[in-house]
Amino acid sequence: MDLNALRLFVDIVDAGNLSAAARKLKMTRANVSYHLKALEEELGVQLLRRTTRHVEPTPVGAGLYEHGKNILGEVAAANALISSMGKSLQGHVRLSVPTGLGYTMISPLLVQFKQRYPDITLDVVFDNRIHNLVSEDVEVALRIISTPPDSVVATEIGVVDWVICAAPSYLAGRSRPAALAELTTHAIVCASPIGQKLKVSGTRHGAVEREQVVLEPTLSSENFAFLKDAVVSGLGVGIFPYYAVGTELAGGTLASLLDDYRISAFGSKLYMLTMPNRYQTMATRYLLTFLKTELQAIWPHVRAASGYSENTQD
Repeated sequence: MDLNALRLFVDIVDAGNLSAAARKLKMTRANVSYHLKALEEELGVQLLRRTTRHVEPTPVGAGLYEHGKNILGEVAAANALISSMGKSLQGHVRLSVPTGLGYTMISPLLVQFKQRYPDITLDVVFDNRIHNLVSEDVEVALRIISTPPDSVVATEIGVVDWVICAAPSYLAGRSRPAALAELTTHAIVCASPIGQKLKVSGTRHGAVEREQVVLEPTLSSENFAFLKDAVVSGLGVGIFPYYAVGTELAGGTLASLLDDYRISAFGSKLYMLTMPNRYQTMATRYLLTFLKTELQAIWPHVRAASGYSENTQD
């Protein structure tokens, strides 16, 4: 069996449909369909059941897929071993990180990683969406979410603390919110969920019942640096992860609000996400180990600065 045909078949199953596989492989859908049909004719069996939107392996196809993943993984490992002999560690890793976390904490770590492993090529995407790692061809994704998707391998880095804050210039002449529901009377500057209402919840210190409020941001963006500049300039009340505004809070540029609440917005934990059945190159493994080690070492200090302890986790 031709190894390229086997690789194409595995990619189609991973992608879930011919169109997604074609985008990943940079081929036309018709070309992908042609090569799949040729493989099935060569083997004399149907490998996939096709619908208008999805493909599903037949029993024979499912078996070939599992063997194919193992074979391709071994071939990749052998190629990596041969190419690395007598050389520094090489490879290519596509990484997706949230915008705010990426600029404040991940960027300097990736610079350190590149200095340590200069021959590893990094393709870094700053994005807040929950990626389909297969269709986006992403090896590693860092995401702030409450519950990771079942389709990925998730490594928990730590709990994310959220803070509601505003500049002294915005608060001058205004009454500070005393309860979560009072945020509806203020201009809100915050990222906004795609296609959903912005829901912010919180538990007041000593209380059991969780409160929730639905907010309409007057200024929203996926760029946390822009949002922070807007809040510092007095345009409204901001809702940020603590790590994004800790320096401004310590320096008095921003003042925290509703300090007697434990706030939750967007996601409660930072996870590192990878695909369960995708072969990981040495470059990917080194990056995963590096980021996990560095972030888990930093995270307790980030949380300690926020005033929360581990026994207050959600």
